[in-house]
Amino acid sequence: MILNSLSLCYHNKLILAPMVRVGTLPMRLLALDYGADIVYCEELIDLKMIQCKRVVNEVLSTVDFVAPDDRVVFRTCEREQNRVVFQMGTSDAERALAVARLVKREERPQHPVSCEVIKAIADTLSIPVIANGGSHDHIQQYSDIEDFRQATAASSVMVARAAMWNPSIFLKEGLRPLEEVMQKYIRYAVQYDNHYTNTKYCLCQMLREQLESPQGRLLHAAQSSREICEAFGLGAFYEETTQELDAQQARLSAKTSEQTGEPAEDTSGVIKMAVKFDRRAYPAQITPKMCLLEWCRREKLAQPVYETVQRPLDRLFSSIVTVAEQKYQSTLWDKSKKLAEQAAAIVCLRSQGLPEGRLGEESPSLHKRKREAPDQDPGGPRAQELAQPGDLCKKPFVALGSGEESPLEGW
Repeated sequence: MILNSLSLCYHNKLILAPMVRVGTLPMRLLALDYGADIVYCEELIDLKMIQCKRVVNEVLSTVDFVAPDDRVVFRTCEREQNRVVFQMGTSDAERALAVARLVKREERPQHPVSCEVIKAIADTLSIPVIANGGSHDHIQQYSDIEDFRQATAASSVMVARAAMWNPSIFLKEGLRPLEEVMQKYIRYAVQYDNHYTNTKYCLCQMLREQLESPQGRLLHAAQSSREICEAFGLGAFYEETTQELDAQQARLSAKTSEQTGEPAEDTSGVIKMAVKFDRRAYPAQITPKMCLLEWCRREKLAQPVYETVQRPLDRLFSSIVTVAEQKYQSTLWDKSKKLAEQAAAIVCLRSQGLPEGRLGEESPSLHKRKREAPDQDPGGPRAQELAQPGDLCKKPFVALGSGEESPLEGW
């Protein structure tokens, strides 16, 4: 049997406590930067984890555990190796009930911490004891952490809410300005593709009483990582970073294609861009495929036709959309057929300078086509005005029989 020889030492450590929705990778890295020795992830249920696939993410330089619905359940990187504790929960009802009957249960976060109880336990046991629960009464700055350790006689101190409010609590030199801390957190969140709802939640915990400030209101209204960055003056950073990640993805995809020995297709005439579809950047009921279909209807073109292939090596997908005999494709491979088709639609829309339905983008209302007057000739002068040089509608469209999907399929 081969055993992992690496282990954590729990003596004389500063620890980021496990917190639901807070202990994701950006917050853990931020705590390490400011002086934490050990960081805990949020609690993850064993049944959820066992369904996940372990994926080496070469774009982000992370190891991801991805659920069947393509959601990243746990993400880690080399920076926190040997310093992160994976916290796992179970759904064994009988065991959970037995434990519930044992715990220090009437206590809530607003209740004072029982230093004397922790001290009695620490004095009795020979194993390291970690004291937690001092954020409300004891820990306001770094020096308070050592005072709390002495009051409890614990080996180490674990900090939860005080670290959630300002992760620089672990810094010996003292707390850093909150604006600086939040900007650093946002940079990690963008670099490691953290979901914007989780980023937003953690920033709200930091702002606390400042949520009604102008910046707090901008954060509250943000519906994407881009909008969060713009609220904190990091719009240029977001654009630059996402472009770098897309370029890295394109390089890796090209390298993988070469390694698989895939036959070189004649792709002449296919318009390509390195784009991905990010559901978070679009309203709930709008997608690029919908925008493209609606545009084709207005221009009296047959509906777009999508051809999607899956790469055997990594099971990623790529799609080509054909509109008016012109083909469009993203150079980035995606995790699902639906995502690949949306990316192809984006390439088509951007190539023609058409709205794609992104949040904050001015675009014509979908499903509200103009009604023609009864005596108007569809092929008359007005219809011909719509066909400007360079427009897609100037070429005839050839539909591909059985390969054509229904207008609603894949949305």
